[in-house]
Amino acid sequence: MSIRPAQPRDAAEIARIHVRTWQAAYRGQVPDTYLKSVDAEIERRTARWESLIASAASRRQHQLLALDGDRIVGFVAFGPSDDEPDPEVGEVYAIYVDPGSWDRGFGRELFAAAVQRLIDADFRAATLWVLDTNARARRFYEAAGWAPDGATKTERRGDVVLHEVRYRSARLAKKAPR
Repeated sequence: MSIRPAQPRDAAEIARIHVRTWQAAYRGQVPDTYLKSVDAEIERRTARWESLIASAASRRQHQLLALDGDRIVGFVAFGPSDDEPDPEVGEVYAIYVDPGSWDRGFGRELFAAAVQRLIDADFRAATLWVLDTNARARRFYEAAGWAPDGATKTERRGDVVLHEVRYRSARLAKKAPR
């Protein structure tokens, strides 16, 4: 297992993992018709990821990839908070691991790397949004020491309504030098 920064050339694989993981993780939480329809979004998602990766540095954002050998099996995106006015609050925007690589530690490694980079960038706290019905992801974040902070939001994707809860990290702090 290794972790490296994403390059624009990785966008198609990121988009594929994004769609495939949505289809597996949200089955039973989001209508099957919607999950099937996201296959048609691969080209649009690829273009979006290419743009996000290419412009990440100017927005202080980052995308990291988890690799199993040379194969990309997951990604995490993070940077300044999109919804907190405090410049010392970061956010994990997305973390997805291909379902065929679940339960092998890739998610934990990606998440730990993102949190460490947020700390290194002097963020003092961080947030993330998760589907309120996604028990698996919520257990993952809680095991990492994050907790719901009471904020909620509702997003619409066509006819689909997504209810999300915000999680917040325990205070981020750099480790003291020895």
